[in-house]
Amino acid sequence: MSDYRAPLADIRLVLRDIADVEGICDLPGFEHVDADIIDGVLGEFGRFVEEVVAPTHRIGDTEGCSVTDGVVTVPKAFHDAYDQYVASGWGSVSHDSDYGGGGFPGLFQTVMTEMLATAGRAWTMGPLLTIGAIEAIRSFGDERLKETFLPRMVSAEWTGTMNLTEPQAGSDLALIRCRSVKENGYYRITGTKIFITYGEHDMTDNIVHMVLARTPDSVEGVKGISLFVVPKFLVKDDGSPGVRNGLRCVSLEHKLGIRASPTAVMSYGDDGGAIGYIVGEENCGIEYMFTMMNNARLAVGLEGVAIGERAYQQARDYARERVQCRKHGSNSSEAVAIIEHPDVKRMLL
Repeated sequence: MSDYRAPLADIRLVLRDIADVEGICDLPGFEHVDADIIDGVLGEFGRFVEEVVAPTHRIGDTEGCSVTDGVVTVPKAFHDAYDQYVASGWGSVSHDSDYGGGGFPGLFQTVMTEMLATAGRAWTMGPLLTIGAIEAIRSFGDERLKETFLPRMVSAEWTGTMNLTEPQAGSDLALIRCRSVKENGYYRITGTKIFITYGEHDMTDNIVHMVLARTPDSVEGVKGISLFVVPKFLVKDDGSPGVRNGLRCVSLEHKLGIRASPTAVMSYGDDGGAIGYIVGEENCGIEYMFTMMNNARLAVGLEGVAIGERAYQQARDYARERVQCRKHGSNSSEAVAIIEHPDVKRMLL
């Protein structure tokens, strides 16, 4: 167990009195869900996060992850928590029922993301980006892409990534150089991407990379960028992972506080090009990728909420335990917990 406790009373208050969860459940497509069901699932998920995910926080920061010959190893505790996450179906709760999801409102996914982020920042980075990858494929991919990748991504058996940044192209994506050449119904992808969250890991059987790249005759700037699905392992006809694709992790970045989140430098096409499948039309990649980017932006906002919640809980618990000085206005010589002092109360409030 961890010292984290899911703030269920606060969350229920927001869902009921601010977000109007009952009104959302009355919208078309949510006939199978009501406020009572959401409340019950919320309680179960709170217990899962407290008991399974939260203990990974300190373990991950202590052990970190490592890369050897392109193979990234994450702490065993991450594997155990992720296996339970998949087995319990938590990754699929808010996704499209056509691909095995629970069809809950996106509002509930927001709540889940916050609790996961508060409990285990590094562990949560994997499931977090998978959500956006699913939405991008569902919104803009053809039926073949959807049928090939979405069922196992919705179930969380496979994770997804977002490959934008390159050594010379940070915020300015117009400078992207990663190349794509059409060949026999697919594309050959070559180039380097950096800062790829969970770009390589050993928790799942496959990783589905969403990669921005240029075709040979594309115009300069962001209007000449296309979006591709590039799996770590090519998918066989029966839906299982096949041969290894032409991509690898070159190294891992070091980030304060999320040492166990594998932020990878990814190399595509060392042996002639990694096989990728285009999403939608050529030269529309930025438009499509904004589905992922906006999803990630919302998630980063939730990270701020999550860090604030975790810091508050630890400060509150410390204030209850730390004994120092006498109570304000009291003639007693007995020392009290600092939470009894007015200024500490004010800060906590």
